[in-house]
Amino acid sequence: MSATMPATREPRSTPRTLAAASAAPHAATSTTLPSVPSGPVDEAGTRRRILELVAADGPVSAAELAAELDLTGTAIRRHLGVLEGTAQIAVHESTTPAPARRGRPARRYVVTAQGQAALSHRYPELAAQALRFLAEVAGPGALEEFAERRVRDLENRHSAAVAAAGPDVQARAQALADGLARDGYAATARPGPGARAVQLCQGHCPVQQIATEFPQLCEAEAHAFSRLLGVHVQRLSTLAAGGHVCTTNIPITTPPAPVEGPNA
Repeated sequence: MSATMPATREPRSTPRTLAAASAAPHAATSTTLPSVPSGPVDEAGTRRRILELVAADGPVSAAELAAELDLTGTAIRRHLGVLEGTAQIAVHESTTPAPARRGRPARRYVVTAQGQAALSHRYPELAAQALRFLAEVAGPGALEEFAERRVRDLENRHSAAVAAAGPDVQARAQALADGLARDGYAATARPGPGARAVQLCQGHCPVQQIATEFPQLCEAEAHAFSRLLGVHVQRLSTLAAGGHVCTTNIPITTPPAPVEGPNA
């Protein structure tokens, strides 16, 4: 029986050993996979981490960034291409002559002013502090005046396009939505209930965090929409108040007048 045991165990132990050996690299690789982007959200997070590293260590090369983040050269170059294409990083032009080396010198990156702005987290809080100070020193009326003055630029920017759309309110609302979309508000004009209104929807608000504390900014914007469109509009929801979108109801028709006649 002892003579047959090795023959029974030998074939089994060898495949197991080989399987364990072949599985080991995969197991080791799987522990590093979470740091590699697997979707749009992860890719955005990876690009932000790259931007932070360029800000901290720049001028820095793609190879150095790839080693730091455990990314392939292809992946890091793709992310750097996106950041460079959006003007958040730039190739550093060194004024110091580099030592002579074979081949093309490595491109080294630094963060641009636009990249620094993308990394900033304190602008909304700073703006809120300034508005609090304005309200304390000059009173609530000064805050409302500031909000109205802020939207004048919006009116000036879109008045020509809205006027060119003609007297039809729906066409004017569409022209305004198109202009706001170009401004980055993710705006659309959608049919309202009962075919008597159109709803102007804004999926993004650049002052959302500040408007949460200062709704005067939202109110002034709605007033600007009324002046541009020539009708009284109504805000149904705002991102600042917790809505998933800013929605402004714009009436495009008035209810029909009652019919008068001999049998009325």
